[in-house]
Amino acid sequence: MSWEWLVISLYGAGLIFIFLFSLGQLHLTWHYLRAKKNPKVAEEATAEFTAKVCVQLPVFNEKYVVESLVDCVCALDYPNELLEIQVLDDSTDETTDILREKISDWQAKGKNIQLIRRADRSGFKAGALQYGMEQTDAAYIAIFDADFLPPTNFLKATIPYFHNSKVGVVQTRWGHTNKKYSLLTKLQAFGLDAHFTIEQVGRSHAGSFINFNGTAGVWRKTTIEDAGGWSADTLTEDLDLSYRAQLKGWEFVYKEDVESPAELPIIMPAIKSQQFRWNKGGAETARKNFGKVLRAKLGVSNKLHAFFHLFNSSIFIAILFTALLSVPMLYIKSIRPELALLFQIGSVFLIGFFSIAIFYWIATKQLKNERFHFIKTFPLFITVSMGLSLHNAIAVAEGLLGFKSAFIRTPKFNVKKGSDSWKHNKYLNVQISWLTILEAILAVYFGFGIWLGFSLGDYGLVIFHFMLMLGYAIVFYHSVSPKLKN
Repeated sequence: MSWEWLVISLYGAGLIFIFLFSLGQLHLTWHYLRAKKNPKVAEEATAEFTAKVCVQLPVFNEKYVVESLVDCVCALDYPNELLEIQVLDDSTDETTDILREKISDWQAKGKNIQLIRRADRSGFKAGALQYGMEQTDAAYIAIFDADFLPPTNFLKATIPYFHNSKVGVVQTRWGHTNKKYSLLTKLQAFGLDAHFTIEQVGRSHAGSFINFNGTAGVWRKTTIEDAGGWSADTLTEDLDLSYRAQLKGWEFVYKEDVESPAELPIIMPAIKSQQFRWNKGGAETARKNFGKVLRAKLGVSNKLHAFFHLFNSSIFIAILFTALLSVPMLYIKSIRPELALLFQIGSVFLIGFFSIAIFYWIATKQLKNERFHFIKTFPLFITVSMGLSLHNAIAVAEGLLGFKSAFIRTPKFNVKKGSDSWKHNKYLNVQISWLTILEAILAVYFGFGIWLGFSLGDYGLVIFHFMLMLGYAIVFYHSVSPKLKN
């Protein structure tokens, strides 16, 4: 095989994966619209709240947000005698002293809230959750990360669904306390909102596997135990346990109408930290569980959705390879005119782009009243996502290949408006890595792709290369700017 055909084959394989992934997202959009048009009639929930609930708050060095978290959870509207709160604190800084004082105040007011500390941080968040679960006799366990602020009616809006003995989890939608803080928070909210509308509702309506999102949800304790308990062998312990539980036959309920707001990362290094954990952990979970999905007695549609759900982070590998190879593809097209028909057929993959556009358009339309929000946000969201493809592809590759790394939590800032400062956050340790330098080099590389396209009179990929150049330039700039400003 000549080098030209090797490039064409790899480029085509990347396009095919992106195309199929996009069709999967379009199918979820169809299910979402069907769910909205003909919603399933939910079983009547009992109005009695007689179940004991343990609220777990896993915390590690979160001095800026823990007081708001504890105050918010202690304000939950639920019978006091049926509510237990565990603050699972693995902190190594003054967060623990802050918590001791705050918890003491609430204990004096009659709240059943305890500070629970372990001898070591083994298993990270999963280890803390498992440790706390073994110390409670509550039938249901609600979980909130340190930056979440659940509404007061959270438990009364979720616990009644467990009267159905098949339900193992009730998950709610994430909101955003600082969505309008900056361009970066607006773009993150745009992407997350699509997941918490189209994907979660669409998968639920299709009868496919969905996932507990690590926070803002409630588990039946026996479901966790039946699925084998919390495990720290992936960085996404929530996705892993979700699949193990559903493979055991437990059902998940998704409540789109219950919103639990939280903080979005406000600087690129924090975004990258979160993205790395999510993407690598998703790949690790796929490696661990997809074989079980294939062997399970499930329909073909459910297995296909499970494949693209578990391997959805692999889209960044496909984007990266397709992007890198698109520049030599311009040269190949110029020296192999006999392949013109093949390249014309390749334009069918534009359907994938329009599928993704529809996916985000419907999500935006559902949650937004601003007419031009989609037009303003979608192109830039796709552009920055492309710019993150190198960083995220490396994370996915590590997960698929079995390279292990520690659970690195995303630093919280407790900022909500533009005037709030993050510059003296003690948890930040911004470094300009070799990866950041590579992102700058790729911005130049795709700038060369633009020049090559014009030189050859081939303008088919100019917009694509412009988006890649801009995306990598934006990611590079926002990666180094906190170092320069701090």
